[in-house]
Amino acid sequence: MQQKRYFITAIGTDSGKTLISALLCEALQADYWKPIQAGNPTDLSTVKSLVSNPKTQFFPSTYALQKPASPHDSAQAEGLQIELSKIQIPQTENALIIEGAGGLLVPLNEKDFVIDMVDNWQDSNVEIILVANLYLGSINHTLLSIKELERRNLKVKGIIFNGNSNPESEQIIAKHCPFPILFHLPFLDKPNQSTVAFWAKAMQFLGE
Repeated sequence: MQQKRYFITAIGTDSGKTLISALLCEALQADYWKPIQAGNPTDLSTVKSLVSNPKTQFFPSTYALQKPASPHDSAQAEGLQIELSKIQIPQTENALIIEGAGGLLVPLNEKDFVIDMVDNWQDSNVEIILVANLYLGSINHTLLSIKELERRNLKVKGIIFNGNSNPESEQIIAKHCPFPILFHLPFLDKPNQSTVAFWAKAMQFLGE
């Protein structure tokens, strides 16, 4: 049986994809890969600093760009163009956590967006986890992201809320969301290996 592959995307740039990716790597002892990195310090280095299990392997980014900007902008600054065909899932016998860049419709080049990577991997059994934090305006951003995932008919594992709770926002999103609400991670101030290991235990159900 093929191991789980989860693509971690979000409703925005600072919604908590990297922290959720670290938690899932710890919970599932899964490998980690961020296909496109723009800026330093890298999310790869952050996840490495938070994961403590001995099994997780860390794969290098296909595109490791320096400018902290939208991938299409960052690539242009280096005289590059991101090509979907070059972004191939690493070979591993382990479960794999794949972290996206920004939200679904962050541009990679003049025609492709972040979510097009998953479209390009349709035969690879990749399921999407959407991370939503609960700021003013997040209902609209979350429901728009959900509508885009529905429109593309992609495999979606569910939604993870991240950060301080907002019950009214959570309930209205859940009411209009066809996907499961998987988990709510409370705000973690300066997460470290200990806090990641603690909360990872509560997320082990995702390996089922």
